Amino acid sequence: MELLERAGVLEALEEHIGEAVRGRGRVVLLRGEAGIGKTAVVRALAERARGRDARVLVGHCDPLSTPRPLGPLVDVAADLGPEVEETLAAGAGSPAVFRSLLHTLRQGPDATLLVCEDVHWADGATFDLLRFVSRRIETTRAMLLVTYRDDEVGPLHPLAVVLGDLTGCPALARYDLEPLSRSAVARMAAGGPHDPAALHAITGGNPFFVTEVLAAPEPGIPATVREAVIGRLGRLRTHAREVVEAAAVVGPSAPIDLLGDIVADAETAVDEVLAVGVLEAAGTQLAFRHELVRGAVLDSIPGIRRRRLHALVLDALRSSTTGPAANPSRLAYHADEAGDAEAVLAYAPAAAAHASGLAAHREAAAQFARALRHAGAAPEARRATLLEGHAFASYMTGLVPDAIESWEAAGRLRHAMNDVLHEGDDQRWCSYMLWLLGRNREARERGIEAVRLLERGGPTLELGRAYLNVAEQAGFDCDVVTTAAHADRAIEVGRHIGDAGLVLRARFHAAIATVLREDRGWEELEDAWRQAAAQRLVEHAGMFGPVISAVAMVHRDFGRAREYDERAVAFCRHYDLDMFLDYLRGARAMGLVHQGAWDEAAEEAAAVLPLRSLPPVSRIFPLLALALVRARRGDPEVRPLLDEAATLGEPSDLVRMGPVWEARAEAAWLAGDDAAAIAEATRGLPPAGQDHDPWAAGACARWIRLAGGRPPAGSPAGSPAGSPAGSAAGPFALELAGDWAAAATAWQRLGCPYDAALARLAGDPEAVAEAVAGFDALGARAAAVRGRTRLRELGVRLGTRGPRAATRAHQYGLTAREQEIVDLLREGLSGPDIAARLFITPKTAGHHVTAILRKLGVHSRAEALRKLDSQPAPDE
Repeated sequence: MELLERAGVLEALEEHIGEAVRGRGRVVLLRGEAGIGKTAVVRALAERARGRDARVLVGHCDPLSTPRPLGPLVDVAADLGPEVEETLAAGAGSPAVFRSLLHTLRQGPDATLLVCEDVHWADGATFDLLRFVSRRIETTRAMLLVTYRDDEVGPLHPLAVVLGDLTGCPALARYDLEPLSRSAVARMAAGGPHDPAALHAITGGNPFFVTEVLAAPEPGIPATVREAVIGRLGRLRTHAREVVEAAAVVGPSAPIDLLGDIVADAETAVDEVLAVGVLEAAGTQLAFRHELVRGAVLDSIPGIRRRRLHALVLDALRSSTTGPAANPSRLAYHADEAGDAEAVLAYAPAAAAHASGLAAHREAAAQFARALRHAGAAPEARRATLLEGHAFASYMTGLVPDAIESWEAAGRLRHAMNDVLHEGDDQRWCSYMLWLLGRNREARERGIEAVRLLERGGPTLELGRAYLNVAEQAGFDCDVVTTAAHADRAIEVGRHIGDAGLVLRARFHAAIATVLREDRGWEELEDAWRQAAAQRLVEHAGMFGPVISAVAMVHRDFGRAREYDERAVAFCRHYDLDMFLDYLRGARAMGLVHQGAWDEAAEEAAAVLPLRSLPPVSRIFPLLALALVRARRGDPEVRPLLDEAATLGEPSDLVRMGPVWEARAEAAWLAGDDAAAIAEATRGLPPAGQDHDPWAAGACARWIRLAGGRPPAGSPAGSPAGSPAGSAAGPFALELAGDWAAAATAWQRLGCPYDAALARLAGDPEAVAEAVAGFDALGARAAAVRGRTRLRELGVRLGTRGPRAATRAHQYGLTAREQEIVDLLREGLSGPDIAARLFITPKTAGHHVTAILRKLGVHSRAEALRKLDSQPAPDE
């Protein structure tokens, strides 16, 4: 049938092929609802690409309950060349496979059109492949065309996360296929019995629906496409219908020789099947024109017959020496559908191992779950191993509750078997998962139980990890004594068994406890990170960098935070460690809030929050960042974010939850509810004598003071400035000691303009007025209201005050900040450079420059500098 209303898209896609031919690779997303004609456009484009001497390779994602790992790449591996094919066959991990593909695309003599069809059905490894190739394709002569059904990709679909990650990619283009117009439907229906207007109304202009309705044997418009498909099947003889049913069970496409193993003399029915348009020929295979057709056929097959067909397909695949028989995931799928428990237990674990090797952990978890459904009569040891495999794969995909459930079940089996080593390791994993969920008390109990069990044996990797687990949790509780004791034990075990990663991680968490409590020990963190990276301990180095950056951000050490952010991003991108990149983005958003870059902070937080599979530890910072930006600007939808954050940990976990109580206190204060602000902030203060992070405690104590309260007697945050470690830290200590001027200066030096303005609220009318001006410059409407209220309390009538004394002293009325910006203009700095130097937003820097030009009565920066340099320096 003629391809209608697709000329514009085809021309645009052909232009991208031309760019690829000229050496600038592209990634193109082609999206639309099911049946909109994506495959038809791909076929037409393929013909045009071949006309440009480009090779065309088309791979498919299949709607299996457990997708094939890297299915599209497997489909075209043989045509790509031996490097990719051999890497896949060797079962190498995803990075190796991805690099071999990229190398092949760069080295090939011809331009390549590589198509990945229906990626809404893709596995996790294929999603990672899209991320990897999209970032690097510009250096190739290739165009990657990706098709998917956007009506099946909701906010929680894994593909939605991938699409978010690709936003801003310079090599990316997107095209939508729209439904056909009434005139196009009328052209398709011309000469037939159907009313074009009614046909368009019922089908919505979907080309597949229109085609199926027009091909139905009976007059009139069927209620559903399924009825149209079943009508077509009714025209087939019994033998031909059996071939179609067998093809539907095999998959979207079925080799004719395989169909012959399932249905006798299948070849004799091929012509009849093709004639009615249910299937089409694709080389030596029969393929469904659309998955909706195959689904309708499957639904029409009685359950008993469908199971028998799956059993026949399984037997045929197992007896085959080539093709899909080598794919354990396909064998596991048919075994499951056939109800063959023995076969499922033979193939599903192998499929899971293959998927794990390709970092397709979501598919691995599904295969383990499939095996477990059939493992009721299997030996206890085998069931425990399957449960542990499912737990780890679930953890790697962020499904922490599922992981806990499986590790607990495995632990019970190990206990019944008196397998202390594995029981203790399962307990350790449960402890770590509970800690990720914020259930710290249970996590500590499980962690100690794991140590108790594993100490019965000699020094093992499992015992070392159990010690390390306790040390890690204690470290983030600022419990230096417990951390040091268990870290030392982990180091001793690690050295005994020769595990460098265990030693480095123990050293790292011992240092974290010291940094949190005393703000020293950064050198030890740096050394651990450097050694982990040098020794290619990818998981450890991938985690160390983001944690250092986040702790530095909490301690307002933005220079260190930026340094480790950049290093960690480079490292994690090199090894495709997206889970750590997401944690970094959340911490980065919070740092941008502290530095007054609120637009960037909100954008970064909004990009992270849709990733619902992230554990609580990775959700807290972006939730707080977005909530604070909204609260400070006086925007709505603050409370739901703060309420969710309050559920992500136990109140006693002050390192994790301290920022939550701090943010909730600020939001209450901005809303004018001082009593609530004091109550929320008090929850963030540790009991007297308890180890804590003085930055977090000082932040909460500050809100108690601003709300008119006083930190509880004996609380560490109430200690005077200059007291030993354990009191409030940095400018918070100065605020609590009553030295608002020194605190404001310290905050400004750190690059925290909002905090500097808050400190000035405790000062004289001049200081409070400057605070209000600072709030206005930042767009902090809610804080500005509190500042003006404070001015009225000080007896200042708003609108009557003149400029500050320092401003009046300048001959042109420039403020101290404006004079500072003039000095930077003399250095030749641009607006963004000025913003970076002063830790303000570019927008705020622009406002200051505009005010300077207005006061000087000039129109450019050059004129301003000439005018100022021609006058004597004003008296200071």
